[in-house]
Amino acid sequence: MDVSAIYAKIRKQLDAELPFVMYRKANKDLLNVFIQENDTVYTPNEYAASGFVFAPFDQNKKAVLIPAGSSKYYSSIISKTDSKEDINRAFLAAISEIKTEEKEGYMQTVAIAIKTIATKKIRKVVLSRKEEIKTTRPVDSLILFQRLITTYANAFVYLWYHPKVGMWLGATPETLLSSDGKEFFTMALAGTQLYDPGMDASWGSKEIEEQEMVTEFIVKELSSISGNVSSSEAYTHQAGTLLHLRTDITGKMDFDSTGLKKVLTALHPTPAVCGLPKQEAKRFILNNEGYNRKFYTGFLGELNLTTDQKITSDLFVNLRCMEIESTSINIYVGGGITKGSDPEKEWEETVRKTETMKKVLF
Repeated sequence: MDVSAIYAKIRKQLDAELPFVMYRKANKDLLNVFIQENDTVYTPNEYAASGFVFAPFDQNKKAVLIPAGSSKYYSSIISKTDSKEDINRAFLAAISEIKTEEKEGYMQTVAIAIKTIATKKIRKVVLSRKEEIKTTRPVDSLILFQRLITTYANAFVYLWYHPKVGMWLGATPETLLSSDGKEFFTMALAGTQLYDPGMDASWGSKEIEEQEMVTEFIVKELSSISGNVSSSEAYTHQAGTLLHLRTDITGKMDFDSTGLKKVLTALHPTPAVCGLPKQEAKRFILNNEGYNRKFYTGFLGELNLTTDQKITSDLFVNLRCMEIESTSINIYVGGGITKGSDPEKEWEETVRKTETMKKVLF
């Protein structure tokens, strides 16, 4: 099936208000689509089910599954012509205003976090915020999806919709877990700076420390359920117009005996989206952040799909994403707070991240 036919099916699915997900993996040219045949809200059943999973930040809240058994799957190769279709079309006029109290509120929460870190109750906490963009007419999510595909070749790009849950769109650079049932791959990702093609990346002590903490946590957690975990040296990873520090982590385990849920419980939420120690940082977020993250910093992706006679899972942390409503778009951004953080600079980092997503909108 060609790309235009797939987009036509998605339009019909939207008109019928039925669930679907469409996505393209990093550095791939294959468009994947699951179209659910009813509007039931399924859950992943201990992560033993097969399909496409969409899980929230808070593990106490239910994940949503688009089941392989209740959906039709389509795929198509994306050509450069396909990905640039309608890319220059006038899209929407929007109003994005950051109120003074929003900035002050975020900086105040950062300051509280820094004081808490000084007491050694937590080592790091990731604080986020939501920015609402009002639109003058309904948002065309398929055009946004096309723009993300073109802009972020080395990210996992998706458009997810369920009429009883909502619509989300994103381009995330971070893998939570990739597994074929015997071996797994994950990554530690921390630190952010703008990409400048004329300069080599330079990382400060805050970013290096943050990256080391993330790597240390993931290796420790996975080592408790796998006797063979190894990690690479940290290196600079480009994701669109941003740079991050990244460490690759691999290992072996028998998922039949360990269980995928146990692995996901160990990993999610990672220090890159929550903090350290994990439970204390999560408690601080839920008590102080002041809003519901929903699926931001949760995870999503292929769950227990059969590929080449292997059962594989490819799951990604839901970063650089937006929630699409009828006349508004909610952009979610955040940053890691450590003892060396400065509230003003942390605010500025979130602004840079929202600007990256706004380029797709405007």
